[in-house]
Amino acid sequence: MSRINTNISSLQASNRLRINNNDVSLRLQRLSTGLRVNAGKDDPAGLIASETLRSEIKGISTAVDNSQRANNVINTAEGALNEVSSLLLQVQGLTNQAANTGALSPEEIKANQLQVDSILTSVNRIANTTQFGGVKLLNGALDFTTSGVATSAISVVNINAAKLPDNGSVNVTVQVTASAQLGQIVYTASGIASVPTTIEIAGNGGTEQISFAASAQNSAVAVAINQLKDSTGVSAIVSANGDLVLNSTGYGSKNFVSVKTINGSFLTAKDYGVNASVNINGSQAEVDGLTASIRNGDTDISVDLTAGFGTQTAVSRNFNITGGGAKFQLGSDVNRQGQVQIGIGSVSTSKLGNDVLGFLSELGSGGNASLVSGNTVAAQKIITEAIKQVATLRGRLGALQKNVIETNINSLNVALENVTSSESAIRDADFASETASLTRAQILVQANTTVLAQANSTPQNVLALLRG
Repeated sequence: MSRINTNISSLQASNRLRINNNDVSLRLQRLSTGLRVNAGKDDPAGLIASETLRSEIKGISTAVDNSQRANNVINTAEGALNEVSSLLLQVQGLTNQAANTGALSPEEIKANQLQVDSILTSVNRIANTTQFGGVKLLNGALDFTTSGVATSAISVVNINAAKLPDNGSVNVTVQVTASAQLGQIVYTASGIASVPTTIEIAGNGGTEQISFAASAQNSAVAVAINQLKDSTGVSAIVSANGDLVLNSTGYGSKNFVSVKTINGSFLTAKDYGVNASVNINGSQAEVDGLTASIRNGDTDISVDLTAGFGTQTAVSRNFNITGGGAKFQLGSDVNRQGQVQIGIGSVSTSKLGNDVLGFLSELGSGGNASLVSGNTVAAQKIITEAIKQVATLRGRLGALQKNVIETNINSLNVALENVTSSESAIRDADFASETASLTRAQILVQANTTVLAQANSTPQNVLALLRG
């Protein structure tokens, strides 16, 4: 080396030392942060992939939290409904006891009525105070709202679940394609024959035997049958041409009317009703008499048709589901597929029951079905319907909890494990590899430092030429 202005060896050693120092810094950064990718320059493609996976991880984690919170909401409602069920069973027992008037004094029945009044107050308190996070659960605030329901055609609308668009509504079309029918038997004679006759009348309510004097007219037979229709489920009218027409009190294939002659001269016959055939939004509905229901991925709807509408053919009515329901975001993405909406109706005493039988509030003092009024048969029917409604609501909530929410949590946790593992493989540092690389880089830095010192001293050899 005879040139001193440019020391190529020193430049080469200096460049390698800079590279190895940068390598040491990179390894130290990865070991201190635990990440292989700390900036876009570390792995541009890997950064893009890992950020996408991080977004999925956040969505899945939030969905798990949402599902657990939804589970807690349903647990809260279930606990309250369990208490309502217990209270209704107590009312049922008190009503049964009050019907035993031959063994209970009026004072004891009044005492039972006081207890019923207290229970009804408790039911209303539970309905109006059960809440989660400030949201009332059982007062009807989470029930669906509707508009345009023609009450002359559809008497009751129960919307158990529906997926509604944001700030939108869903139109529902109910079409009757075949009419519902009563069980019916027609007696064409003018009345009972000239001998005393005993007949057995049977229907969904039960069986009764009725005896008639010889030559009783059809009008007298109809009156006798109608006096027992609450017990038998069979009513009777005399048609315009004088025939005796016996009908089941309810529509549908589960309702029947039966007449059997025990002695004398009458007739023996039996006939079942026919369910209406109904389409809801173009899909064949499941029908029980005049009650049609449909369940699919988007809706769970039940409607009670009026007799005037359900006994027609090729008629339809529309209404809209305008809002309401409890919406739970269970998916990792905010879309309709990741959401469920369920309606939670009110369980107050003015809502439990129905328009036909009456409502639970009527069992209170002064009500038509109070215990002191002696109308315990009507009271029992109302209580049975109320118990059924609460049990059905609990069943729907339980099915959502078990088959949707809990399975969703399980599947999301599995997805979270796999997505997190994939993101970790891209972004996290491998400590074994990084420590090995750090050791290598440190050794190279030390060697480069020594080499650089030697390269810097090489030009001094020129001084030997000057001494000569």
